Order: sequence, then C-alpha cells, then structure tokens
Amino acid sequence: MISLFNSTQHKFDFLIALYIFCIVAAELMGSKTFPLFNFFGFKLNGAVGMFLIPWLFSINDIVAEVYGFARAKNLAKISILIVFLIAVFSLLAVSLPPSTRFQPLEPSYHQIFSQSIRISIASLVAMAVSNFLDVVIFMKLKIKMKKNGLWLRNNLSNILALFFDTVVFMTIAFYSTKVSITSNFTFLWGLILPYWFLKTCMSTISTPFVYLGIKWLKTN
Repeated sequence: MISLFNSTQHKFDFLIALYIFCIVAAELMGSKTFPLFNFFGFKLNGAVGMFLIPWLFSINDIVAEVYGFARAKNLAKISILIVFLIAVFSLLAVSLPPSTRFQPLEPSYHQIFSQSIRISIASLVAMAVSNFLDVVIFMKLKIKMKKNGLWLRNNLSNILALFFDTVVFMTIAFYSTKVSITSNFTFLWGLILPYWFLKTCMSTISTPFVYLGIKWLKTN
C-alpha cells in the first residue's frame, strides 16, 4: 500500500484508479434519487451521482494543472471509452439467458443493470461534452491568469462543465416528441436547475481537495 504513494507515477496511477471508480460507480449506482428538503413546497431530490460527477471534473483540473492539457484531454477520452464499454457490456449481460440457479435473481438483475439505449447515449454524449469543456476552460483560464487564481479556475470550469453535462443529459434522456416545446422546456428545466445546483455545491466543497491533490502530486 505504501508503494502507491512513494513516487509521482504511483500517485498518478492511484488518481486514475479513483477517476475510474467515480465513473463506474456513477454509471452503475448514480441514478438512484433520494429526498433532500422542501423549498417553498417544491420537493428537492438529489441523485447519488451528484456525489461522484463533480470529483471527475476536480481530477481533470488536478491533472491539467500538474501535467498539462494533453494529459487531461487523454483522461477525458478515457472517461468516454469507459462509459461506452459499460453500456455495451450491460446490454450483453442482461441479454444472456440466466442459469437455473440464477433464475430467481434475474428480474432484479435485469432491472438494476439494464439501461435503455437512450439513457446510455445521453450519459455518453454528456460526459464527452462536459469533460472536454472542463479541461479547455480550465487551461484557457490558466493561460490568461498566468497560473494564478486556482480556486477561480477550478470552480468556474467545473460549474460551466456541470451545467452543460446536466443540460445535455437531461435533454437527450427526457425530451419528448409527444408534447409541446413549452411543456418540454418547463419539465426539463425543472430537472436541470436543481441537479445543477446540487452538483455545483458538491464541486465547491471539493475545491480544497484540488489544492491538496495538486500539492500531493508535485511532492515526491
């Protein structure tokens, strides 16, 4: 265990492992919603994924700050590949017939792990857009601010990336051609704004860990 932290390369490997964990856990368990509180009669719910997605962008920023744009862009490509492979393998897994011993568990297994193609596409496109956007905004701010204002670069890039992530995912996943544009607009923004706000709060909380992560990676 100690060897994970005795060199910069080992630390980076550990960070990648954490990054992959956040992606996989968000894809497999992130859709569960839970009640938070009432806001003037409006019931505000959270989703498990909001505890994980902001950390992906924070890790993007840590890698971009220490290793540069190219390495951070590769990390974004990895996230897209992982989501794609999870979606493909999930479709394979739920399509296979169960053995006699597993038959009683098959309905639960199918319900938990089956994802509609539309939801998978929504997640894939949202992650592709938001991850690259986060890295690009962070690096442009870094160049413009000459490496100052890490807290501003981290939060601004994350907040904007999270906004596009939420808008793209909700629109692709839940837009309906059976109702009017006005009805779609009202319904979608009723989902987008609360989730964006909650994920932004989690991103802000993670800011001190971005500083610690950068310092940790740079210290041998």
